[in-house]
Amino acid sequence: MPKIPVTVYTKSNCPQCTMTKKKFDQLGIIYQEVNLEENPALVAKFKEQGLMAAPIVTTDTKAWSGFKLGKIESLAHYLFSAERGEKTNG
Repeated sequence: MPKIPVTVYTKSNCPQCTMTKKKFDQLGIIYQEVNLEENPALVAKFKEQGLMAAPIVTTDTKAWSGFKLGKIESLAHYLFSAERGEKTNG
């Protein structure tokens, strides 16, 4: 995997967070996890950006909230394409 930073901002007892992390693990996406309950300033920042639901996933260029299977699969494709040196449309 290339060194593209992927962060999953989660909350405790969040089924969508668990599903997102499980899918990342299945697809081999390496990510950092940050608990939003321990970082209230981040919650306010994300709300200003319109990201209202956990999990919030960020990369070097993209961000989304909630469990989004299509976005997760697209991210995996992008990461593996970048690793092989292929040009992608993001």
